[in-house]
Amino acid sequence: MGLLGFAFVGAFAVSVTPDSSSPLPFPIGPQGYYFVAFSGSCLVAWGFCLLGAARGQGGRAIGTATAIGLSLGALYRMLVWLSADFWWAGGTPRLEAIVFLVLALAFLWLRPARGTARQS
Repeated sequence: MGLLGFAFVGAFAVSVTPDSSSPLPFPIGPQGYYFVAFSGSCLVAWGFCLLGAARGQGGRAIGTATAIGLSLGALYRMLVWLSADFWWAGGTPRLEAIVFLVLALAFLWLRPARGTARQS
């Protein structure tokens, strides 16, 4: 899941470079790549959540995976804000990137301490 997600985010990053052709086998416009990058960041977070759950790390791994997914989401929104193809979005991607980065920090700071057992 995670590798496919990184490939999706990478396809978006390639698509916003000047004079780029479509890195995907089918042509989609800038809005399509926006949603490809969104799907990619979600797949990365989901893949790391599954990996953490399989290793039995629970809340720490899920919080870290969510922070990674939010950081990727903020990264591609910053690229959207800088790209001229997304003029229709205005300053919204910059605001979304700020919110995502604050949420990612919250997930990292508020995760359970290492070795903390849950009392039943």
